[in-house]
Amino acid sequence: MDIFDCVIIGAGPAGLSASLTLGRARRNIAVLDDGTNRNRVTHQSHGFLTRDGIKPQEFKEIGLNELKNYPSVSFFHSTVTEILDDMNGQQFIIKTKNHQMFHTEKIVLATGIQERFSIPSVREYYGKSLFSCPYCDGWEMRDQPLVIIADKEEFVLHMARLVYNWSKDLVVVTNGVEISKEGVRELRKRDIIIKTEPIKNLIGDDGYLQKIEFVSGETIIRSGGFVVPSFYRPNLFAEQLGCNVQENGAVVTDGAGRTTRQNIYVVGETEKSVPSSLVITAADGNKVAASVNMDLTMERF
Repeated sequence: MDIFDCVIIGAGPAGLSASLTLGRARRNIAVLDDGTNRNRVTHQSHGFLTRDGIKPQEFKEIGLNELKNYPSVSFFHSTVTEILDDMNGQQFIIKTKNHQMFHTEKIVLATGIQERFSIPSVREYYGKSLFSCPYCDGWEMRDQPLVIIADKEEFVLHMARLVYNWSKDLVVVTNGVEISKEGVRELRKRDIIIKTEPIKNLIGDDGYLQKIEFVSGETIIRSGGFVVPSFYRPNLFAEQLGCNVQENGAVVTDGAGRTTRQNIYVVGETEKSVPSSLVITAADGNKVAASVNMDLTMERF
């Protein structure tokens, strides 16, 4: 029976970066991924030096191809369904949907997070004309008539302040939530229109927004914009393995990817349960790999 030094669950930028670093450290690694990465709906990713504007799938394929240079790294297109503690936490058994089993000394959780929208039809436009990150997509939306969809005042004001840097033609839509007098004054002094009426429908073609229809029948023309979703981890592996998790969903670590459970590491958006950029999560992957490699080194030297 082969026992891997480490199994990395998730092949986003964090998981791929960790895999590359551990492969170069000559560690026996398995990378498991099922293709459900959050940025799969995005046409382009931005802000990663030398890769600005790259398609997320192309970025992933480049990373996977680079891993082929390291024979101790194996990639498996698999969905993890269960992680079992074996030998009192000294080894783990990972089971997948297609009945594979992987035995490993250490695990890196890099499964990321997913969005949840209060308006289901946002999904039809998300990644094409509606986005969640101005730093990622604000440049492409510059000077256009934009909407900001958010249902909490703190999110409304935060996003409006940010997006105003890219476009002054803004309409804030709260989908039924009222804004305080102070918030209204701040937005109106910048000529930002506020619509608190609930949304009836988003109207557009092939993922590109054209209009927003409210329950009263009123419509406004918008060519795109930004929405504030809520985020969640798509699995409970951290909790099931006994890792300490904060109330906000963030997994407790030592700052270098080690969780409160020995031999279990977490990286990227999985750790913080909030969205992050490609370049930051890739850096996190490098950092957690160094932790895994150092721990293996000290245990075996």
